[in-house]
This record gives sequence, C-alpha cells and structure tokens, in this order.
Amino acid sequence: MFANRIAIITGGGSGIGRAAAQLIAKQGGSVIVADQSLANAKETVSLLGSGQQQQHLALEVDVSKSDSVSHLFNEVPKAYGSGAVATLLANCAGITRDGWMIDMSEEAFSKVMDVNVKGTFLTTQAACKRIVDSKSSNGGSIVNFSSVSAKIANLGQVNYVASKCAVEGLTRTVAREMGRHNIRCNAIIPGFIDTPMIRTVPEKVMEGIKKQTPLGRCGQAEEVAKAIAFFLSDQSSYVTGSLLHVWIHRYSNDPNLMEGIKKQTPLGRCGQAEEVAKAIAFFLSDQSSYVTGSLLHVSGGFAV
Repeated sequence: MFANRIAIITGGGSGIGRAAAQLIAKQGGSVIVADQSLANAKETVSLLGSGQQQQHLALEVDVSKSDSVSHLFNEVPKAYGSGAVATLLANCAGITRDGWMIDMSEEAFSKVMDVNVKGTFLTTQAACKRIVDSKSSNGGSIVNFSSVSAKIANLGQVNYVASKCAVEGLTRTVAREMGRHNIRCNAIIPGFIDTPMIRTVPEKVMEGIKKQTPLGRCGQAEEVAKAIAFFLSDQSSYVTGSLLHVWIHRYSNDPNLMEGIKKQTPLGRCGQAEEVAKAIAFFLSDQSSYVTGSLLHVSGGFAV
C-alpha cells in the first residue's frame, strides 16, 4: 500500500505514533520516526521490518521549534536521495499539562499550545511546502490529531481542549487551501486509547469511563493506526477536511449510570420538557428571524 512512499510520524516513539509506524512499515512504506526522545524513536525503528525498497530513520525532534522541524524535513533528501520528499505525515506528537483553569499557569497553557497546535502547524507547513515545490502529481496526505476531550470539554484540561479544537480548525483550513495541490488533510478524534498518556488517569476514573463505553474497554493504539493508514493511503483519495471519531460514544441506556451522567452535567441535573419547549418557541418565533441551519444544545452543558 505504501511502497516507494516516505512517511514522517511525529510522536512516533510510543503509543499511537509507534503503532502507526509499525503498520505503515508493514505495508511497505519507509518511515521517519520523529520524537522528542531519540532513544524512544530508535526503539520504534528497531521494531520495524524492512524490505528491499525500505529505509527507516529515527530523529530527535521538538515540533514546537521551527529550526528542529526544518532539520527533520532537510534530512529527507540526505537519507533518501536528492529530490526525495516525504509525502505522508502523521502528526501524533502531543502533550498534556492538566490542572484547573483557575489555577493553571501561563507556562502550562503555552507549552500545550506550542506542541499541540504550533507543532502541528509547523510540520504541516513544512510538508506542504516541499510537496508543492516537488510538483508531484501524486500530492500528499496529512493526518492530524484532535481528541474526544475537545468534544466533551474535559474537566482540568482547558489548555488541552483548546489546543485540540484549534487543530480541528487548522485541519479544515489546510484541506481547503491545499486541495488544489492534491494534498489531503484530515484529523482523527481518538477517545480513551491505551497509551502512556492515558495511563496517568487514576484507575478509579478509568473504570468509570469504561462502564460508560458500550464495548466496555479502552481502545488500542493499533486500532487508531488503522485509521491513520486509511487516511494516508489512496483508499481515502477523495477524503479531505474530515474529522474521524475513533471512539465509542459515551451515552448509554443503563439506568444505573444516570447519577453518573448528572455528575458530568455542569448544571448537575436532568432537563425539563418545559425548558426544551422554550427553545422550540424561540426557533418558531420571529426572535430567531436571522437564525437557520443551527443546532442548539439544550443539555445543561452535557453535550458541550
């Protein structure tokens, strides 16, 4: 599937990035594993099989630094020959610095934005510039990462949630701007996946999350890697600007979970039919004379 293609995987030293590197290599691609930990990147490369047309590379990269990103992309022609271009990019690098919004330091907020948003921008920009300059008719494909946290406004993650919402907007805009160059850009929205990042969540909290998941378990990095491979491959040749959920919806019909749902609702209670009726009346009246095509959440904040 990826024969004679070069893929850059940021955050490839562990978790989803490592699983993606392994799958792409298995399907014939040459992989550059970029990670802030060179040791972890080298470990990933050691796990990759190599065919006659394949060559893998491990690089220490800080995606939040433009000079580091430039070094990453400048290594491609050095390693693979003059004129070689990495036409596949998976932006798996990401960090958290959790804490309550009211107590969060500017440094904690900025660090997450620098890696998750600025880092995605810098690598995406560098990849697009080189693909465009190469005038390759095959174009390229970029996969970014949002998070389920951006959909449920996870408590204690105002910086992380803001960063992942930003990545979604970045993805859609890149898709619109780069489509004329046959460069596709999509994003994956993973849920609770068994990776080093999620293992910091207290066991009691994770058990509660699993109970609200119909499949009763966390996802595996290998399952997300399959979605990455789909977006990077020609199987998604007419897909761009899309956001793909790789998670099981948290809603459940189990009545025993109702108290848990109330606790996750900012207003701490179920809504009343009369409250929904007020929203209906607003839409039906002249008060909404310049409102159409809108979706209004009447959920006490649960759907935020």
